[in-house]
Amino acid sequence: MLLAMDLREVFATNLRRLRSAKGLSQDDLAYQAGVSRGYLSQIEKGSFYVSLKVIGKLADALGAEPEEFLKRQLKRGSP
Repeated sequence: MLLAMDLREVFATNLRRLRSAKGLSQDDLAYQAGVSRGYLSQIEKGSFYVSLKVIGKLADALGAEPEEFLKRQLKRGSP
């Protein structure tokens, strides 16, 4: 059985994946995107909702398209 993730979890997972792929620390990405590291940390934990403005800043800092953050990855669960 496939289980869909909550959109905040999807965003958080993709953000961590994209940041790691660029070899950036949370501090580095936060600085480049103009947000606090604490705020970025909470986004990566899926604790906070993110505004379109912040999505744009993160996408620019990572050289990614905004839609990359919302691509769902289906998790396998037990039936």
